[in-house]
Amino acid sequence: MKANIGINDQHTQNAAQKLNQILADEFVLYTKVRNCHWNIEGSNFMEMHKFYEDMYTGMEEVIDETAERIRMLGHYAEGRLKDFLALTSLLEEEYTNNQQKQLENLLSDHETIIRNLRNDIMLFSDEYKDLGNADFLTGLLKIHEKWAWFVRSYLK
Repeated sequence: MKANIGINDQHTQNAAQKLNQILADEFVLYTKVRNCHWNIEGSNFMEMHKFYEDMYTGMEEVIDETAERIRMLGHYAEGRLKDFLALTSLLEEEYTNNQQKQLENLLSDHETIIRNLRNDIMLFSDEYKDLGNADFLTGLLKIHEKWAWFVRSYLK
């Protein structure tokens, strides 16, 4: 059944497409954090292993909530890996167990998502007149700002 939530069909379609891009970024970053978790080595292994686990566990909720937002608009959430890779704005790096490089890569990804979300919040509120999703994206922005801060604190 079509959602009758005060947003015209074109804006709802555009919002769902933008949310699917965000979903792709979230899923790709989630996978990258898992990769770091699995491949970390060093004298602070347990600390970093737990740090990465906390990050990807929090991201699981973000992924689910983003997909549910898309469904609330009456559209389908992307769920195939090839679709995520086609939609994401993030890049995949080579495997590394170097903690410094892992953290630099994750910081870059969080900051990319932060910049994209800032633009998307304005798009949702100003162009789509969709304050609910603008608010949702503001929540995601805060989450990524916090994770970026945590990651930054490990870098020299």
